[in-house]
Amino acid sequence: MSGAHAAWLDPVCAIAREAAEAILAIYAQDFEVVCKDDNSPVTAADLAAQRVIAEGLRKLAPGVPVISEEALAASWAERRTWRRYWLVDPLDGTREFVKRNGEFTVNIALIEDHRSVLGVVLAPVTGDLYAAVAGGGAWRQRSVDAPREAIRTRSADSLLMVTGSRSYGTGGRTMTLLERLGKHETFALGSSLKFCVIARGEADIYLRLGATSEWDTAAAQCVLEEAGGAVLDLAGRPFRYNTRDSLINPEFIACGDTGVDWTARLIDPENPA
Repeated sequence: MSGAHAAWLDPVCAIAREAAEAILAIYAQDFEVVCKDDNSPVTAADLAAQRVIAEGLRKLAPGVPVISEEALAASWAERRTWRRYWLVDPLDGTREFVKRNGEFTVNIALIEDHRSVLGVVLAPVTGDLYAAVAGGGAWRQRSVDAPREAIRTRSADSLLMVTGSRSYGTGGRTMTLLERLGKHETFALGSSLKFCVIARGEADIYLRLGATSEWDTAAAQCVLEEAGGAVLDLAGRPFRYNTRDSLINPEFIACGDTGVDWTARLIDPENPA
């Protein structure tokens, strides 16, 4: 575990909680929803959290670049030279924020050599915080005053618990692949909380087909990996970041029990669906 990574973890948790306060101040009021160019929603809460996090990270680690959903990303020509940078989603689950169901998070990750080496995921409404640093394990703090509890993924059983997106549903292709798992139950959850419920041993797998962005997965990937799980593309390779011009992720599997060959169970090479 890097000393720098470990030393930054508590301050990043504090920055996430400060961003949550800014989000909740707007959540308590009427707010306007604007659609971005990609038709995804953005609110004043996204932008307020962005300002808090950007300023906090600048003070904590001057000179370390930041990529965020709510800020213009540097060009690939510049990004490809970065060894270390922050990857941020100031409000993951804006659709859930708009629905006021509480299932949205603040996500802050540190990427080093293409790997997520520090991750903080915070649900502002409940105060539930998940954090991890490479080599240091993962923990959960249910509220700001609660003790920190070490979390761990569980071994897969004969009945699998499958989590999925609250807002994007499960299309025919997703259902076709999940049927190959055999006996399972499913439940929907918003934002990166899907990774966290696997990390704390209450679900087994999350299959995501279709587009997500690197800032959607990075913080939760560190938490899940340090809890004993993995985030894999459909070829079974661990996620890596900032390896190409696009910031769009490949389709993926987030899983708890890495002793299971999930790719082999889900993907039929003769009929990949």
